[in-house]
Amino acid sequence: MSTDQPATPLTLDPTRIRAISIDLDDTLWPIWPTIERAERVLAQWLIDYAPATARLYATPGALREARNHLQSTRPDLSSDLSALRRESIRHVLLQAGDDPELAEPAFDVFFDERQRVQLFEDAMPALEWLSTRYPVVALSNGNADVHRVGLGHHFHASLSAREFGVGKPDPRIFHAAAGAAGVLAGEVLHIGDDPHLDVLGGLGAGMQVAWVNRAGAAWEHAPLHPHTTVADLMALCQQLG
Repeated sequence: MSTDQPATPLTLDPTRIRAISIDLDDTLWPIWPTIERAERVLAQWLIDYAPATARLYATPGALREARNHLQSTRPDLSSDLSALRRESIRHVLLQAGDDPELAEPAFDVFFDERQRVQLFEDAMPALEWLSTRYPVVALSNGNADVHRVGLGHHFHASLSAREFGVGKPDPRIFHAAAGAAGVLAGEVLHIGDDPHLDVLGGLGAGMQVAWVNRAGAAWEHAPLHPHTTVADLMALCQQLG
């Protein structure tokens, strides 16, 4: 008989929860359609203002490859995705012979589009439900801004790896989220989609954890398990209610 058992919601204790921390990308909205659109807007901007760079990086995916290459060579930027993207733009401008000072306005165009997210259908009603019952803290390794996205009024606080200096799964950023909500880590339910960053990170910080598993993926980190696994955020609200 197989010993691979799915995570089950048997140990979630709603009575212990006094605050919520929640991931953003791929928990409240799908990230890759957003990034792909922002990269297309950036590519068009380069055609208009840095044509040599646009020609050199005309192949689809070339700008992302440049960004990924820089990430592998600049681990100091691993917690600051904005700086990583900005420096990758500067690098390609220099390589093509365009003005590297264009990196700032080019990044601004990318970043503005990156904030135009399309929420999952369950995200807004779930945030409305959660934020009327708990202080909710955004906890992200990405560079989305909940205020620019238009969700800031649902959040008690927002913490990012860029601002804090380290990201998930480091327990320090989870503990900082608990502190921002004015509670202990054991009184927080962390909600997120990533098994390693969110689930194992939250467990390591002493929190209860809800795994948002929209794709129905198998849990591959036994014997550790999230306290509950849900297909969407409203299913979690039903458990908490």
